Amino acid sequence: MTLLRSLPSDKNFLELDDCDSGLNAHVVILSVPFEKTTTYGKGAAEGPTAILNASRQVELYDCVTECETYRNIGGIATMEPIICADPVKLCNILERETKHQLENNRLVVTLGGEHTSIVGAVKAYSKHCSELTVLQLDAHSDLRNEYLGNPWNHACAAHRIFDFHTNMVQVAIRSQEKEERLFAKKHKIPIFYANNIQKADYLNHDWIDDVISQCKSNVYITFDCDAFDPSLIPATGTPEPGGLSWLQVNRLIEKLAVERHIVGFDVCELAPIKDLHHPQFVIAKLIYRILGYISKNR
Repeated sequence: MTLLRSLPSDKNFLELDDCDSGLNAHVVILSVPFEKTTTYGKGAAEGPTAILNASRQVELYDCVTECETYRNIGGIATMEPIICADPVKLCNILERETKHQLENNRLVVTLGGEHTSIVGAVKAYSKHCSELTVLQLDAHSDLRNEYLGNPWNHACAAHRIFDFHTNMVQVAIRSQEKEERLFAKKHKIPIFYANNIQKADYLNHDWIDDVISQCKSNVYITFDCDAFDPSLIPATGTPEPGGLSWLQVNRLIEKLAVERHIVGFDVCELAPIKDLHHPQFVIAKLIYRILGYISKNR
């Protein structure tokens, strides 16, 4: 049984009334503000709260999906944050909590700090869903087995997922070490590099179909905020130029939701910048938009 309580309307996602954000809601948002190994820009632990705060400025009616998503999807509950300083224990706690929510027929959205914070959620989904692909949108492959002597460094997030689930696809990658590329080739992990995506768009080649063709019937999305170009999301610890645009990400998610079953997702690595509001608002709107595409296709 869950030990977490749902947050009141003045602190929950979208500032929803109790009737739309209670434990009978179909969607549950879990916050995991863990940050321990970031090596450049700091502040990912503040990301989940910043996203929740910004979400209260998101319109409940989405003019793209043409619906009030929170109603269509059956309500959205926001749980109190999971706090744990040990990454392995955190992984186990988050897996347990996610498993509980999945067994109660809920879709779980995890708001992470650094990328390894969400591994437990992916683990629960990998055990719960058959025919599952983990679709990673990220500037970095994160396939190192360890970094700076730590296997739970945020640069190792994808490798920690690969430990228990090998079916993954990476999109928007534009930074990796040589060994990561060799690891991906050895294990046949499809990688859609950002520079090739930009070339494909320029040549009017539908790279989105290519991505979806590599995905099984069920898809879990793990979304590192640095998948976006830093001109859109500068508020992240290790920004990389040449990332995806808002429209590119929307096109991918929209078509993916039509052709596959998006079972859950996470968003991580937002590191808020003081007095800069648009990054957390963009991510809050992205979360709502993904839920809108999911609800529209169920």
